[in-house]
Amino acid sequence: MWQEARRLSKIIIEITKTSDLKTDFKLNSQIKSAAGSVMDNIAEGFERDGNLEFRQFLSIAKGSSGKTRSQCYRVFDAEYITEEKLSEFPKDYEQLNQKIANFINYLNKNDFKGNKFKSS
Repeated sequence: MWQEARRLSKIIIEITKTSDLKTDFKLNSQIKSAAGSVMDNIAEGFERDGNLEFRQFLSIAKGSSGKTRSQCYRVFDAEYITEEKLSEFPKDYEQLNQKIANFINYLNKNDFKGNKFKSS
């Protein structure tokens, strides 16, 4: 998941450098931040010592992925990318969201709680 989030973030960064989006500082910053948040929250959650925290960070990453997907449409609507380029992103981010959701479901069913967990 993290590798996929990184791949998508790198594409976003490239678009912010090579398209007219480079002069739209606010949207440029927002989409780079959201894309980076996906991979950063996956990494931070992984480094935590418990399933509960990991699931929380995965949930945040999933939300950031949806936010990035929405911003891709804003970038398209502002005519910074073509429809062909746009067609790649929503699908890729939807697939990443599904992977994150599946992993959250796996963690919900897993008995291992890590070093930090709520006692019953």
